[in-house]
Amino acid sequence: MMDAQSEKPIVVALGGNAISKGSGETVSEQFACARTSLVPLVELARAGYRIAITHGNGPQVGNALRRVELSQNEVIPLPLFLCGATTQGEIGYIIANVLKNLFVDKGVDREVASIVTQVCVSREDPGFQNPTKFIGRFYDEDEAKELAKKAGWVVREDSGRGWRRVVPSPWPKKILEVKTIKDLLDAGVITVCTGGGGIPVYLDEEGHYRGVDAVIDKDRASAFLALALRAETLVILTGVEKVATSFNTLYQKDWDIMSVNGARGFLKEGEFPAGSMGPKIESAIYFIENGGSQVIITSIDRVKEALEKDAGTRIVP
Repeated sequence: MMDAQSEKPIVVALGGNAISKGSGETVSEQFACARTSLVPLVELARAGYRIAITHGNGPQVGNALRRVELSQNEVIPLPLFLCGATTQGEIGYIIANVLKNLFVDKGVDREVASIVTQVCVSREDPGFQNPTKFIGRFYDEDEAKELAKKAGWVVREDSGRGWRRVVPSPWPKKILEVKTIKDLLDAGVITVCTGGGGIPVYLDEEGHYRGVDAVIDKDRASAFLALALRAETLVILTGVEKVATSFNTLYQKDWDIMSVNGARGFLKEGEFPAGSMGPKIESAIYFIENGGSQVIITSIDRVKEALEKDAGTRIVP
């Protein structure tokens, strides 16, 4: 039987490195990575927390897109939104399988399920007019521009490392499967959902949902899910134990607790880069400003201690 900690759900947003450190890992290596990184969630399950787990899918989508490139003359190419769907199933299975086996090994009586999740966006979102999300592999300039011409892509140089495809990154407006996710959590089932930010869909003139090539930021979608579930706590897991300002300098300060106003100020000052901590802080601010109680940002190995206020950074109103 679950205890009082189960009264309110928590959303745990796994960092991309929980399953894969990069696009070159084998399936066996991804399972091994998951078996190591997901162990701390076992104790949360044992303690009775109602947990919705979200996750990234960057390396896996990159691999899926590369397969599309290599096989396009042999089989029907998959659009980006279907690559997102297939990787949701792929990663959701890995997480559910590994967690279930860990529960068996450690004597935890909890069920786990994975839900392929659609997230509705607006076609009027500014992101569609200004694609900013880099996806897929790097190309030299000539190859990238040739692919852009052939496939209708938008390509840009990525931080001097080469050219890549960029796609829209719209804000989430509605999670289609949120009632199913809530029902599973109410039944005590740990639920893996909204992977990679969800499969982007939009509502057409006939009231039908259509897939669209875009990437919804995983942390934004996690914050949106947490609000939809009326969760009090959003946990964003990353590669460091605490949020820091003046990072990697003599003046670095690690934060135990940070107000939402302080977080907003540091974000405006450029303390949190767009390619790393920025989206996490942005999503934390969004969650709290819209009714959430706290956001915890920490590493996966410190998640239980962070929920007990002994580790991590808490962002509060």
